[in-house]
Amino acid sequence: MGFGELELLTLQQYWWIIIALLGGLFVFIMFVQGGQTLIDTLSDDETEKTMLINAIGRKWELGFTTLVLFGGALFAAFPLFYSTSFGGAYWVWLAILFCFIIQAVSYEYRTKPDNFLGQKVYESFLKINGSVGVFLLGVAISTFFSGAEFVLDSNRFVEWQNPLRGLEALANPYNYLLGFALVFLARISGALYYLSSIDHEPIRDKAVVSIRFNMPLFLLFFLSFMGWILTKDGYAVSASGVVTIESYKYLHNFLDMPFVLIMFIAGVVMVIFAVFSAVVYRKTCCIKTGGAGIVLTVMAILLNVGFNGTAYYPSTSDLQSSLTIVNSSGSHYTLTAMSYASLMVPFVLGYIALAWYSMDRVRITKEEIESPDAHNY
Repeated sequence: MGFGELELLTLQQYWWIIIALLGGLFVFIMFVQGGQTLIDTLSDDETEKTMLINAIGRKWELGFTTLVLFGGALFAAFPLFYSTSFGGAYWVWLAILFCFIIQAVSYEYRTKPDNFLGQKVYESFLKINGSVGVFLLGVAISTFFSGAEFVLDSNRFVEWQNPLRGLEALANPYNYLLGFALVFLARISGALYYLSSIDHEPIRDKAVVSIRFNMPLFLLFFLSFMGWILTKDGYAVSASGVVTIESYKYLHNFLDMPFVLIMFIAGVVMVIFAVFSAVVYRKTCCIKTGGAGIVLTVMAILLNVGFNGTAYYPSTSDLQSSLTIVNSSGSHYTLTAMSYASLMVPFVLGYIALAWYSMDRVRITKEEIESPDAHNY
């Protein structure tokens, strides 16, 4: 059976799974952002700092590749979400975009001779990208559960109800929970990556200390976020498309979809196991286990908010304007054509895996960084 023979709902569900997977991969690759926030904490001199920046500098393009795939999939599969969120809450998305633009500029110009801003400024840009950028992403994603202030008119054009255009999400303290959880998770995964990619004992020792410090903070905010969404009212969608408030909706979703619940639990356990192995046994390969756990956990959360008759982008101004995978998707023809194109996703993942292996085949050493022929970021 080809994609063209599938029902529209099946195609919509298929594409939400793809988007959940890409979202999970992107959160995993944010170890680059987390690593950027640790460059001062884990280094004692300029050589060690350059070692750290070069380790993650070899991976930052992979994050952009995944981000482009994620955004492109959302735009093509669920264009109404793209036009509603990016067209309505544009100030928060512009702030996030700015944080990622300065990251690319920093890697390009940090060590260029006679750059007019200076090396310290570019390093500050990397820290802003790794902290403010990640935090704002978490706040934006949290609105999948807390809702946003928009109304869709009869032509499905968005009318944003708050002049802050998305930044009003910062007024809801519950949105901070996921924002801070992502910041500390990125710092943990960044430290795990340094353990696997740098052959320098002082940096590894400080990376382990960093994980010990950031793990309790991550658990505090992550468990608080999960406690919030599992006990709050959710946005249920009937078979006829009517949106209503349902108590414990997201808890019901996990219980109604045991496979998603198992995926979530498995992902959390893998992350905890990776951290335990790195801290207690000083394992250097835990980034793979932890990364797989992050992907599974994020996928499960996104599947929870998108499946089982749930509005994944609820409107707090007009319940019936809330977006679901049914009312916000492209046409059957569009989703069918894209589904054939999605067969290229394994090749993209293969490229990422090959690039990862090629760049990490030999760990970074102090001698390599100090070599006169070295190409350093």
